[in-house]
Amino acid sequence: MSGATPDKAAFDGPQPVTEGEVAKSAATALLARFGAIIEIVSQPAYTWLFSVATYGVYTVLWSVVNILANICDLAMTTVLQRVVPQARSDDEALIAVKAALLLTQATTVPLAILGSFMAPYLARLVNAAPRDEPTLALAIGLFCWALPLWTFLEVSGSALRARRAFGPEIRLKVFYEQASRLTAALLCFAIGMRSLGLVAAHLASLLLICAMSVRLLGRYYDLRRMIRVPIPRRTWADLVGLGSAALPANLLNRIYSDLPPVLLNIMLPGVQGATASALYGIARKVASTMQMVKLSFGYVMAPLASAQSAAVDTAAIQPLYGFATRLAAAGILPLTAGLICVGEEILFLFAPEARAAFGLLVVLTIGRSLEALVGPGGAILLVIGKRRLTLLNSAIGVLSWIPLALVLTPRLGAMGMAISVAISINLVAILALIQLYQAHRLHPFRPPFGRTVLVGLGSTLLIFAADTAGQMKSAPVGALAAFATFFVAFWISLRFGLGPGDRGSLGRFGRWLRLKV
Repeated sequence: MSGATPDKAAFDGPQPVTEGEVAKSAATALLARFGAIIEIVSQPAYTWLFSVATYGVYTVLWSVVNILANICDLAMTTVLQRVVPQARSDDEALIAVKAALLLTQATTVPLAILGSFMAPYLARLVNAAPRDEPTLALAIGLFCWALPLWTFLEVSGSALRARRAFGPEIRLKVFYEQASRLTAALLCFAIGMRSLGLVAAHLASLLLICAMSVRLLGRYYDLRRMIRVPIPRRTWADLVGLGSAALPANLLNRIYSDLPPVLLNIMLPGVQGATASALYGIARKVASTMQMVKLSFGYVMAPLASAQSAAVDTAAIQPLYGFATRLAAAGILPLTAGLICVGEEILFLFAPEARAAFGLLVVLTIGRSLEALVGPGGAILLVIGKRRLTLLNSAIGVLSWIPLALVLTPRLGAMGMAISVAISINLVAILALIQLYQAHRLHPFRPPFGRTVLVGLGSTLLIFAADTAGQMKSAPVGALAAFATFFVAFWISLRFGLGPGDRGSLGRFGRWLRLKV
């Protein structure tokens, strides 16, 4: 970590961004996110090892930590995406990262201490199975320390993305974190830890990944120099000011993902609340496969669009916006069909109670698919300085979601929560789309978007047809046929749905798939 390494290129200011870089960066992020395939093993294993109800309590605690982290990080994850790519010198970037790390630890560590002391009182608010109740306070007290650890990982990861280092950071937080957590969970089960096993495994994995994250951070920043560099007094105020503007929108966006399991646990009594939280968490986890495509582009569009807006006129973002949306659509449509067709078989990997989550899986999958088709408008609005609009959009989404959830959840249980979330996230996406067009005449639907969608829809019909034909023999045969057909349909969607320019921007990945044939 001392001195410069080959990864620490000399600072040369913001650089323009091309479609090829968007494709390369998104492909790197997407391939790294496929490391989450280990979750197909780990998440079902947790339900078998520790029970669905215990997994539900763990889902609630982890959701609360995620929400608190989005408050306590003061939006430094967003601030670094804007400040570092536009830094005028390397020292300015180092100062920003150092200040962001210090600020967030100063807010999260005291809160973790307070939470540990208040754990017995907090345990009264959480519904759990009878066997988990005796250790619930201890579990909460320990899990409070996930807050500073996770916040450190989020901020350091944002610093890496700001250097356009997408793949290594995602591999660390997705693959290695999940692998270490599964290993720790198996060890906890082996020594007889049941109710506390998931909590202990989670903390162990976060400690390991934090240590690895420091080393990774040292590849892209000179850490010794970062420690020595003084932080001007004005920097604190500047970062907090930028963060304060972005914080509400960040928090509201996080609420969609993490508050539903918490509300289900509160609204439904006893073990019913814990189980409903687990079912929603399982469906959300499986449906998050849909977001691998969408998030891979949103993940890279923020720092890249920030650099682009600093280098050229905002209108230059238009081709990147359209390209990202077309490529996401080409991938997400066949993925939607494939996931729905094999969803029941995936849920068979979990403990038997989890199979009731299939309906939730379908609703959340379709909701996320529609959101991805609208494009990464929210990320672009944020980095071009339209923070008030992103805040307004998120607030409208939450204000539409909560009444729907309160009406539908008592009647439909977790399904009501899934429907309300699907509606609200798409409302937010559509609002961002409309605002970008009104303000800058930016939209992602220029040709050949129509062809991309039509070919993508055709590929989904191919997958459903294969599943239906296979179902005539047996359900496993249908799922296997749909899985095998997915790869053909995916290639068709890319080859015939994208134009020559889009396929050319895919570089080595496109050549490997022979998309230019």
